[in-house]
Amino acid sequence: MTANPNPLLVTRKEMLTPDIALFELASPQGHALAPFTPGAHLSVVTPSGQTRAYSLCSDPHDLSAYQLAIKREPNGHGASKSMVESLQVGHSLAVNALANYFELAYDAPEYIFVAGGIGITPILSMMRHLLGLGERRFKLYFCTRDALSTPFADLLKSEPFLSHVHIHHDQGDPAKQFDFWPLFETPKAAHIYCCGPKPLMDSVRDMTGHWPSERVHFESFGAPQVDPSDNDVFEVVLHKTGQHLMVQKDQSILEALRLAGVPVPSSCESGTCGSCRTTLLSGEVDHRDFVLMDDEYDSQIMVCVSRAKGSRLVLDL
Repeated sequence: MTANPNPLLVTRKEMLTPDIALFELASPQGHALAPFTPGAHLSVVTPSGQTRAYSLCSDPHDLSAYQLAIKREPNGHGASKSMVESLQVGHSLAVNALANYFELAYDAPEYIFVAGGIGITPILSMMRHLLGLGERRFKLYFCTRDALSTPFADLLKSEPFLSHVHIHHDQGDPAKQFDFWPLFETPKAAHIYCCGPKPLMDSVRDMTGHWPSERVHFESFGAPQVDPSDNDVFEVVLHKTGQHLMVQKDQSILEALRLAGVPVPSSCESGTCGSCRTTLLSGEVDHRDFVLMDDEYDSQIMVCVSRAKGSRLVLDL
C-alpha cells in the first residue's frame, strides 16, 4: 500500500452516463503522481466524510493524473452520491492510499476480461496498460443494461479497443443475459478477470469452477445491499482486551470497533478490498464480502460488512 498524504486537485469532471461521473485528479503543484499497477484502487475521503476506495481506470503509464469513474448509488450510504453530486472541478480531494488486490498476471499468454457496468474501471486500466506494452492478446466482454448506461462506450467502440471489445445489452431482462458457457466450457491457458455486480460474478464463478483457480480472478463493486431491519443485534468479544461490544442492526462491526476506540485497518468498507481482514476465534459468521475463499470462512472475517449468524463472535483483537 502506498501512502498519498497530500490532497489532489479535481481537474476534470465528465458525466459518462446519467449516474456515472469520470473524475481526473492531479497534483496541485503539477508533480507526477505515485505509480500504480493496473487493477489498483485509490482510497479517498469523499465529500460526505466517508472513506471509500475506487478503482483507477487510467493508464498506469500516465502519472500526470489519476482517473476515477464513480457510479451514484441511490441505496448506498451516501459516499458515491456525494462524489457524483458535490465534487466539482477545482475542488481538492483528500487521498489516503493506493492498493491493489486485483493484480494483473503479466506472464499470461492471453486475457479474458468480463465486466458489468461500473466494473469496467479496473479492467479499462488493465487494457490500457496492455496496449501500452504493445500486447493485444485480450478480449473484453462488457455487459450493461442498455447503451445509455454504458460508460466509456465511445472509447471502447474506437481503436485500439474496438477489435478487442464485445458489448452486450440485456435490457434488464434475465432471458437476454450474455451466455458465457461457450466461452468458458473448455479451459484455456488464458487468465480471466471479472469485475461487476454480484449476479454477474456468481455466473462467471459458476461457469469457471473447472478452471485452475490461479487463472480466475474476481473483483467486486460492493457487497449486496441489506435492509438493516433484517439484521440482528449481536455481541463481539475482543479476545486480547476482554472488551464486549454490542453491534446494532444499523451498525457494522467496524463501526462498533471505531466507537470503542479499537483501531482496525480499513479502506473500501464494502467487502471488496480485504484491508479489514480480522482473525475469527469463534462464532458463526454471515459472510458478506467478496474476498475470502471458502476455506477461510471458519478463521477470518471482513468486519466492514460481515455479521454474526448467532448471538456472539470472538475476534483476535
